[in-house]
Amino acid sequence: MTTDMTKGRIIPQITQFTIPLVLGNLFQLTYNAADSVIVGKFVGDEALAAVGTAGPIMNMVILFISGMCMGAGILMSTHYGAKDYSLLERQISTSMLGGLGFSAIISLLLIVFAHPLLELLQVPADIIGSAKGYLRIIFLGLIFTFVYNFFSNTLRALGDSKVPLYFLMISALLNIVGDLLFVVVFRWGVPGSAAATVLSEMLSCLFCLVYIKKKVPLLCMGRKWRVFDRSILWKTFNYGITSALQQMCVQLGKICVQTVVNVQGVAFIAAFTAINRVDDFAMTPQQNIAHATTTFMAQNRGAGNIRRMKQGFLSSVLLQAVSTGVVAVLVFFFARPIMQLFVSDGSREVTDLGVSYLRLIAVMYVMPAATNSIQGFFRGLGDLKVTLISTILNMSARFLSAWLMIHILPGGFEWLAWANFFGWIAMLALQIPLILMRWKKEQSR
Repeated sequence: MTTDMTKGRIIPQITQFTIPLVLGNLFQLTYNAADSVIVGKFVGDEALAAVGTAGPIMNMVILFISGMCMGAGILMSTHYGAKDYSLLERQISTSMLGGLGFSAIISLLLIVFAHPLLELLQVPADIIGSAKGYLRIIFLGLIFTFVYNFFSNTLRALGDSKVPLYFLMISALLNIVGDLLFVVVFRWGVPGSAAATVLSEMLSCLFCLVYIKKKVPLLCMGRKWRVFDRSILWKTFNYGITSALQQMCVQLGKICVQTVVNVQGVAFIAAFTAINRVDDFAMTPQQNIAHATTTFMAQNRGAGNIRRMKQGFLSSVLLQAVSTGVVAVLVFFFARPIMQLFVSDGSREVTDLGVSYLRLIAVMYVMPAATNSIQGFFRGLGDLKVTLISTILNMSARFLSAWLMIHILPGGFEWLAWANFFGWIAMLALQIPLILMRWKKEQSR
């Protein structure tokens, strides 16, 4: 069901839009989390480390595709808010056709170059074979990842955040069942967990297509799906590539930090894999409130509702404060039981490393809450360069801090949390002055 966000009560509207996004992303994260938990418990620390070292490359590619879809979604939201349905249809068909071709090419390249990429990350020789096999299976299903992300972003651009949730729930459950079947029962190890992920994504994509055909008249475009407008593609590419690069910069920063961690041994790698999964879950509410803000801002900007845009942004800040407080308390007080989900009973070193990090980072979660709010504001206004530049500053500061702290200073695993802190400081130093200037500009329109 599509939603016009240019009218109605703002906080309930953003909240109702955000909740399915949060739940959807939590289920999305269960793909990797289930792989890590089941592989770590039933195969061992080395298998967990292999999945962890493959994860950054896999996530960077998926985030690039997601970013391209997000950029197209911003344009769709603007056209939908302006009630220009003819342009909206051309936008949808062009984005879909262009994305299919791009995904096929990227999938082939990544399958071929999986091994060199892992060597570049300094992955230990004893786990590089498992990591390579995991990646190649995942990349075989990359086209399904694109199709699902495209339609999810399209539905969200039209104000429907609930339906993508339903298919993610199904997919996440299928992935867990597949992991248990392929890894625990059939004992296929790391390749089995990758196969479970691809199969679940394929089925989720199929279910989504069937639903759209039957329930979303606006997307039942018939021959209009063949429309390919080069001028629209170029504009979509400009939006999409900037959004995609911003998404990739986040993951590239994690990859750079991963190279620092990889030379510290298997225990460090396994702990880093686990805490990254926890951080992903912890920051999901922040990121999805920001995504809801983006859709809200884009629709209202298309409709010319400047006052409502300001009200929407302030409402999102309030929601960020509440959700972040709850998450920080949970992570701080339940750090040890959370880490124990990822490791076998005998891996005390990995658990202790993760607990020291989580209890420190929980106090800092207010920082990414602020940066995400501002990111959502700029994305909704179509100013994606600010989000890209601030993200580059963030990840550069994070990597440099991690390298200095671990290799130069006499610090341990918890220094990785301080590296995140310095990255967020660098990001806010740019964002705060720019948002003040941009808001004055929007008010003068």
